[in-house]
Amino acid sequence: MSMEVGGFFGLILLGLNIWAVVSIVGSSISAGKKALWILLIVILPLVGFAIWLIAGPRGEMGTT
Repeated sequence: MSMEVGGFFGLILLGLNIWAVVSIVGSSISAGKKALWILLIVILPLVGFAIWLIAGPRGEMGTT
């Protein structure tokens, strides 16, 4: 069984994933954790974004 994401929903998911990656890159967490979060989102876009939304770093945006 496969789940196909396309059309308008796919564009929305792409935008959310880009937003998540930008937030991860701008955060103050370690480079290793950034790489793991980004890898999770790239490999599993829908599930990775949902996990990041629930368990991702909160309020740790860098100031530089």
